[in-house]
Amino acid sequence: AEAAGGSWPEGCPGTSSAQAGRAAACQGCPNQRLCAAGAAAPDPAEAAELRERLRSVKHTILVLSGKGGVGKSTFSALLAHGLAADEAKQVALLDIDICGPSIPKMMGLEGEQVHQSGSGWSPVYVEENLGVMSVGFLLSSPDDAVIWRGPKKNGLIKQFLRDVDWGEIDYLIVDTPPGTSDEHLSIVQYLGAMHIDGAVIITTPQEVSLQDVRKEINFCRKVKLPIIGVVENMSGFICPKCKNESQIFPPTTGGAEKMCQNLNVSLLGKVPLDPQIGKSCDKGQSFLSEAPESPATSSYRNIIQRIQEYCDQHHFHEEKII
Repeated sequence: AEAAGGSWPEGCPGTSSAQAGRAAACQGCPNQRLCAAGAAAPDPAEAAELRERLRSVKHTILVLSGKGGVGKSTFSALLAHGLAADEAKQVALLDIDICGPSIPKMMGLEGEQVHQSGSGWSPVYVEENLGVMSVGFLLSSPDDAVIWRGPKKNGLIKQFLRDVDWGEIDYLIVDTPPGTSDEHLSIVQYLGAMHIDGAVIITTPQEVSLQDVRKEINFCRKVKLPIIGVVENMSGFICPKCKNESQIFPPTTGGAEKMCQNLNVSLLGKVPLDPQIGKSCDKGQSFLSEAPESPATSSYRNIIQRIQEYCDQHHFHEEKII
């Protein structure tokens, strides 16, 4: 129900439950049909197939946002570049924003096509250790609109996980569309066959964005998706000439910092605005290497390091349990 802007009904079984959309509490919920269609567990054979294909993935990170235009795909792209800076690590970036796939352009891969081999679809590689998959590679033109209902989107997400020959991967980063709907339910359901390290949630400082991020946090808790932390993008702008700082998006309710304190979630960091970020994305280049001296680059690098540390700690913890 949170996806429809309402609250979870009393007695909601949760979107990952076999009773999702079918329990008595689901009657009248605006998301009843969505939950019933998207949250049912995959059949055992399908789950085994997904588990087999993804068994070589060490860490999985979902990048979420409640609202569009807050820099989620930009963060996904830079997280992939930052992790792949270590040539010993193999990184994969999966773009499941099916109606607005911006990852191919941001990664400098516009116009590339997916190749089929005996072992499945091959990702498109930026570097030897950084592979990308997106619906953008399946379109004849970047201007083509993908006008699909939920089941077809869900089918493509399953195909990306099941039919792409990812190989051995240290980090699988999943860039999602804004919100808490079909694609989010599907990716959590399908990845239920393996370990998900958690979600990084992107926001901007103003209340209009934070309002939707609270829904995203509620969604993660409802589907038992761990939250790595929140990143506040567009957090002030320092004029390169006069060095004065301006709040382009004033944090009228205390910004991400106050929200994280209230909801007991980690604030991974704040990234200031830098016009070079947009320019680098448009040119398909890594902002981290294009503007190494920028305060925003320093913020991104600190955030990426915190995410790595979180994944390493969780991997160590999992091994100890096993």
